[in-house]
Amino acid sequence: MGIKEKMLNGDNNDMIDSAVRICKAYLSGPWKKITPEDVTVKSLSGGLSNWLFQVKLEKGIGKPQQVLIRLYGQTHGEGALENLITESVIFTLLSERKLGPKLYGVFPGGRIEEFIPARPLTQNEMADPTINLIVAEKMAAVHTMNIPINKEPRWLWDTMNRWLLNIDELSSPANPIELALCSKNLKAEAVWLRNHLSKIYSPVVFCHNDLQQGNILRLMDTNEPGLVLIDFEYCSYNFRGFDLANHFIEWMYDYTNPDYPHYRVHKENYCTPQQMVSIFIL
Repeated sequence: MGIKEKMLNGDNNDMIDSAVRICKAYLSGPWKKITPEDVTVKSLSGGLSNWLFQVKLEKGIGKPQQVLIRLYGQTHGEGALENLITESVIFTLLSERKLGPKLYGVFPGGRIEEFIPARPLTQNEMADPTINLIVAEKMAAVHTMNIPINKEPRWLWDTMNRWLLNIDELSSPANPIELALCSKNLKAEAVWLRNHLSKIYSPVVFCHNDLQQGNILRLMDTNEPGLVLIDFEYCSYNFRGFDLANHFIEWMYDYTNPDYPHYRVHKENYCTPQQMVSIFIL
């Protein structure tokens, strides 16, 4: 088995052995001499796109004291490899500009990142004026970056078209949300929306495209509300207005609902025009 297979499908010893081999090869200092007894490895999450493992150095004093190993998910299929390369370039450049986690190494099938002791923002914090000033500064810094990728604003339209195709495949809607989607003429709405947006000026900039509460981490063990942006898989050149509007809409959503559909919508939390102008526009 390869490293990915051992960490995902092997027993706990296989997972630790693989993590040790990766860290010894790409990290310096005390990490060069570690054994499986010198570290603890914890699986943090898993899914179709990524698997995350926290590796902590238990003995000795070294920096970093702990790291995050990210294993890539599917790298086959149409556009998967291209998307992976693009996301890796974006992550590296954001890391260098200290807008995201530090990058420690890239290995076949994954990478080693800075482990950030932090937690996602809560829904209430999304509207906190102090926090929003920091979010606005970081969003502006992202928007001014010059990234060597396709600069045509295709992401919005490509994403809408992909979602419409997915809805077309729901021949037998299995739940109320799918049934509601299939009952509306979303193709006509998409055409109207594209025609409408084409008349509105919005500069094309490099956008995050997914600044929701789970992708904005608040640093722990600090008196100041330090923030770090994560998850850059949707980053692309896009209309600046989309990044702003998407973030404003996320003020309404609470993703901590344990029951289907696993989110709640609080429309009363949508930001006011005064908040938009005072915090983000100026």
